[in-house]
Amino acid sequence: MSGAREKKRAKKMRNQPASVTLPAEPGPFPGGGGRASLPSGDIRSEQQYQHQKFLNQSSGPSYRKDQYFPKGQNRGERGRGRGGWQGGRQSIAEEMPKYITVSTFAQARAAEINAMLKAVAQKSSNSLVFQTLPRHMRRRAMSHNIKRLPRRLQEIARKEAEKAVHQKKEQSKTKCRKARRRHINLVAEFNRRQRKNIWLETHIWHAKRFHMVKKWGYCLGDSPTEKSYRACYRAMTKHCLLQDLSYYCCLELTGKENELLKQLTRICSIDTGLTFEEACCLSGRFEGSLNLYRADRYPEDLLGPVTFIWKPRDGSENRRLWIWMHPALKQDILRELKAVFQCSEPEEIYIPEPITTSVQEEKQMDVFLSLGKKRKKEDKEGEKAVPVKKIIGDGTRDPFQSYSWISQTTGIEISDRTMEILRYRLIGPLSHAVLTETLKAASLQTEMPDSETELNNWWVENCKDSEKVSLHQRQSAIFELLEGISSPSEMPPGTILGLTVGDPRVNLPKKKTKAMPDFEKYQDNDKVRQLYLKGVPVDCAHSFIWDQDICKNVTENKISEQDLNHMRAQLLVPGSHLDLGPCESAIPILLVQQPGKMAGEDRPGWGSGWDIYLPKGWGMAFWIPFIYRGVRVGGLQEALKHSEYQRTPHTPNDFPDCQAGMQFAKERETSLLEKFKRRPPAKRANYVKLGTLSPFICPWGQLTKNWEGRMKSSGEFLQPSSPHPERCATEGHSFCDPKEEVIKEASPETGEVEDTMEITSSEGVLKTEDVTGIQDFGERHETMASDFIVLRSEKLLMQLSAWCYPTAGKDRRVRLVSRLGQKEMTEDVFLPILMSYPRALVWVNLSLLRKGNPELHAMICIPTEDDLLHLSKDKLFCGPQEPKHRDIFKHKVQKLKEEKKKKKDNTKALESDPLSIPDKETTEEHEDLILGLWSDALPDVTSHCSRTLLGYVTRGDFSLAAGCGEALGFVSLTGLLYMLHNQPADKKGLVLLRTPASLQYRFARLNIEV
Repeated sequence: MSGAREKKRAKKMRNQPASVTLPAEPGPFPGGGGRASLPSGDIRSEQQYQHQKFLNQSSGPSYRKDQYFPKGQNRGERGRGRGGWQGGRQSIAEEMPKYITVSTFAQARAAEINAMLKAVAQKSSNSLVFQTLPRHMRRRAMSHNIKRLPRRLQEIARKEAEKAVHQKKEQSKTKCRKARRRHINLVAEFNRRQRKNIWLETHIWHAKRFHMVKKWGYCLGDSPTEKSYRACYRAMTKHCLLQDLSYYCCLELTGKENELLKQLTRICSIDTGLTFEEACCLSGRFEGSLNLYRADRYPEDLLGPVTFIWKPRDGSENRRLWIWMHPALKQDILRELKAVFQCSEPEEIYIPEPITTSVQEEKQMDVFLSLGKKRKKEDKEGEKAVPVKKIIGDGTRDPFQSYSWISQTTGIEISDRTMEILRYRLIGPLSHAVLTETLKAASLQTEMPDSETELNNWWVENCKDSEKVSLHQRQSAIFELLEGISSPSEMPPGTILGLTVGDPRVNLPKKKTKAMPDFEKYQDNDKVRQLYLKGVPVDCAHSFIWDQDICKNVTENKISEQDLNHMRAQLLVPGSHLDLGPCESAIPILLVQQPGKMAGEDRPGWGSGWDIYLPKGWGMAFWIPFIYRGVRVGGLQEALKHSEYQRTPHTPNDFPDCQAGMQFAKERETSLLEKFKRRPPAKRANYVKLGTLSPFICPWGQLTKNWEGRMKSSGEFLQPSSPHPERCATEGHSFCDPKEEVIKEASPETGEVEDTMEITSSEGVLKTEDVTGIQDFGERHETMASDFIVLRSEKLLMQLSAWCYPTAGKDRRVRLVSRLGQKEMTEDVFLPILMSYPRALVWVNLSLLRKGNPELHAMICIPTEDDLLHLSKDKLFCGPQEPKHRDIFKHKVQKLKEEKKKKKDNTKALESDPLSIPDKETTEEHEDLILGLWSDALPDVTSHCSRTLLGYVTRGDFSLAAGCGEALGFVSLTGLLYMLHNQPADKKGLVLLRTPASLQYRFARLNIEV
């Protein structure tokens, strides 16, 4: 018996008792017998029977007519010829038993009946009960109205509906668009989506107009969907640009002033500029900015840049301090602050959740009970419904976790107020006009509003105090004077002004307008002149936004948009001014001036503006009125360009010595490498031939290490160690540059002869461990030998900045140095700097002399004497070219490719012939080989090309502000001093720039702005 027949027979017999048997091999005839049941009168011979049996046992079903009927016999003739029903009856008669056991026979039939009932009751498909009915019995309402089904099926349908309720998952995907767009469903859906990534209060507005990205745990607007690159620059230069910086994090420190300053001085240094102890900042008049380091680790272990605001003194013993930082730096800074102040982790607090069941949950529980009822037009449950509250602030916060930490020894408290205070930034000269038109000082109120809520209770109480009323009037007067100031850059840097304003939605214009200043109104005004000179008084810097209870009251008692529109609709004259009277909210805010571009000689004050701090919940109430005053909105890319035109480092891109900067560089390298791999090999740039060792990341550690090695091996700083100093000076080689040879080589692709450069000296990779010099550069901290730092000492940067200026034939630099009080560049001056900072980077900006557009990770190189001589003779000389390098990895990549192809195509041959199987170690060795990229450990990056490498560009593009290509980056301090010392007096600060995918060098001017 074949395997298929055995399975079929086993399936039939699985529910049969042991006493019931079936024929072992049923025959092909209707009688069911085999060879023994052949009718005696059949005319077929034994040979024909064997042939028929062979056909039956063949694979696959056979549907031939002569399988069951003899040749010449039709279906109609069945039973009338010889061997018809007669033979079948004889076969059945022969198999019938003579007697049966009744009990056994009954058990067998019972088993068969049970099996039949089970098969009938079991569903053979996933269809519902009303889908199994014939089409003429189906009705459209059966899916939601059970009474439309036949009565015999209604109970089954109820069970299916009850089961579907428990298995039902998300409802919103199955709802129609009209249901999804209902306010309660929209709010519930938005709340669900905010549990993973934090949304700003302006998220919906941005999502409709911006390309959104997920960064640092937030959902942020990256750049506008419309073409607005030049429009945003014009807004920053001539009008006003608006940015939402609410994603910046705020840490509030509360405690005694002495205890705060004692520990805060450990994480900053006066060498870099301001500290927390600065008198003007400590009083609360001005905002300060500084770089934080790990405790007592300056100049190493940078945490990142921060800004800080002290709360003005109010007679209390404790002081409050706000520290604002980028979200990428928050965890490192918070961890260091908790360690410095010895704050303990708080215990988890239990907040019992109110036992309330929403209407949606009740409906979901009672769906199967109400399926037989018709839906009513009016839903009376709306009165009992608990409305879904919109998430305000950080939706990812755990309600059972405390976000404040207290020190048991010093009493210092650290609170995380991220997303509790919103922060908007206005950039541009017309920021004053936008502010004064949008915001109006809150009117004084002495009577409580006729409502049961606590609306403006705090403001009414403060208005009863004459001192606070006088303070509010002085603040309002200063705020109105801002309209007479042409630009925010004319105010003292970091000026703080506290204010309480009314609801800005009341003053909304009918259509979008452009705010313009009225200078004639305040012309020759002594008060404006005093504001220029003295700034805002200390008492006017006070704001009620420091009080968390007041902020909570303002957030919870905000008038909704629906109520506000309802009041507008009841006006007698449509479109007239809406006077809310005592019901108008009073919102405490804080205005902080941003000074803009302060370093350098060109474009002073460019990019200045104001930061507006306001309580959470009022984001859109302030955002839309600003939009109606004609401001243009920018995203992350516009913030990047703003800092680029100011020539200031951007967080975290331009901080390679902090953890956030390193993480950002790794992520960008991964994305650039994936983008490079996605392109076909013929369309990629071969960076090995172009002499670019690291096109996707800047190897700062390798750069500083190689320059330190060159210093060690040189012996003397002034004279190179090459046996041919003339040749080194001509070709741009420094101390121990390897010898280079230009080799004529035929290109395999074109057959043309190309110039390739190959390092033939064994000193190509310096062994700095075995080389010692006269000067001992080992006298430094041990940790500095294993890492690099960024030089941020203002004194040293001013010295370097003065040395970078050329004389230009008129001794200009000497007068500048004497005016700044700096020293001339001599060995006695710069050698101690090298001894102190052997592995340091310096932040520089570069401006191209001629055409060219610098790009990311472009190389900053030192020009040779020939390059400078050629430039002095030909003013239109763009720059030299780098000889093409030889790709030493090309043959390895091709070999690996052939091995993979051979292994794939000839798998059987490789299995049969074990000798032809490639070595596993060799295959694993070359698995990371990518055509066009340097695959081994990096050699000496400074001497790999014909021009000595000085540093890398972190940001570069054509500058609309300067009208030429500009770049920002870092250079090695050691290499910079070497270049400045050896350059002619009239060529100081000239460098070469080369993009990673080009062989062309371009001349650029290097500056250090402090």
